[in-house]
Amino acid sequence: MNIREIFAANLRKTRQAAGLSQEDLALRAGIHRTYVSSLERCQYSASLDTIETIANILQIEVAELLRDPRKSGSSSE
Repeated sequence: MNIREIFAANLRKTRQAAGLSQEDLALRAGIHRTYVSSLERCQYSASLDTIETIANILQIEVAELLRDPRKSGSSSE
């Protein structure tokens, strides 16, 4: 999984858990709904500013959108 795929999966999961539609998130973030859809389908890369805005709206840390879910939990690094 590359970083774009990780971001896309985390964005979709977190947005849905927050009970927001793509349109709701887009309106709050000041971006177009189709852009949110494109991010969730790995068609575009989000800027750092957009990632920060989305994280703030979802009330999570930016790192949560970029954390590989396969590596969460126990890590012995």
